This record gives sequence, C-alpha cells and structure tokens, in this order.
Amino acid sequence: MILIALGANLPSPAGRPAETLRAALARLEQLGVKILTVSSLYETPAWPDPAQPAFINAVAAAETAFQAVELLALLHGVETEFGRLRSVPNAPRPLDIDLLDYDGQVMAGDLILPHPRMTQRSFVLVPLAEIAPDWRHPVTGQGAGELLAALPDRDAPKKLA
Repeated sequence: MILIALGANLPSPAGRPAETLRAALARLEQLGVKILTVSSLYETPAWPDPAQPAFINAVAAAETAFQAVELLALLHGVETEFGRLRSVPNAPRPLDIDLLDYDGQVMAGDLILPHPRMTQRSFVLVPLAEIAPDWRHPVTGQGAGELLAALPDRDAPKKLA
C-alpha cells in the first residue's frame, strides 16, 4: 500500500484548502495514481507559527505503476500545478503532498522512506490511523496508534464535519 499525506493552508486555483485537497486527489487519478481510500479532513494549527492560517490535512491510500522516485516527482509536479512555491521550510502553502510509505520500502538518499518526520506529526498519524488501522511503520514496527500515543496532544487535529 502507498500512503500519501496532503495538506493546505492557503487557497489555490481550485479554491479553499479543502477543495484543493479534493482537486489534487482527482488530478492524481488523472495522472495514473489510483486513490483507494481517503481519510476525513482534519484541521490543524499551523506550525511553527500558529498565527498563520490553520492547515487542512488528509491521508490517502493509493496504488500506481510508478516507482517511488517517479511518484515523488509526480507529487511535486501536482503541488506546482496548484501554486506551490518552495521557499522557506514550514511556509504557508496552497498544497503539500508527502509520500509517507511505499509498500513498506525503506530508502535513503534523495527520497527517504518511510517519510522521516511522519512519526512526529499528529496531523499525519490521526488520518493514517483512520484509513489504515493495521499499518505498521516499516522500521520500528509500531502502528499509527502507538506512534500517536507517544505524541503530546496539544496539536491534535480536529476532524471536520
């Protein structure tokens, strides 16, 4: 299973952040990434500056014929299509798509799998646990719920209705 995290806190040509996430998933489908399931949408305070607009986040499970490095390039291309400009880390953005896990592969180099910071992000682990409760981290063997339990809950995302 391939796991992808999506987030946005600025409008894009597709609309508000929630609309952007839905449009990005549709665009991925057009490009050959079959979306199997998508979590609920969650709102999370911006970090490190909570004065910035809150993020809308989700996680999707997918399958594709693209290899991991090809898929990452495709994800970056979709981010650009939706107006993402890579400037400073943690800057507000209209779309952020991260490759979390690619069939349990462990990789280092230009692409690091599993995503190196996913275990520190409740906005990733909460929707991940929702759609893949049996998923295990390929390195530690811990499930999303176990990883989530180790985090402080001060930044817990709120599920949107």
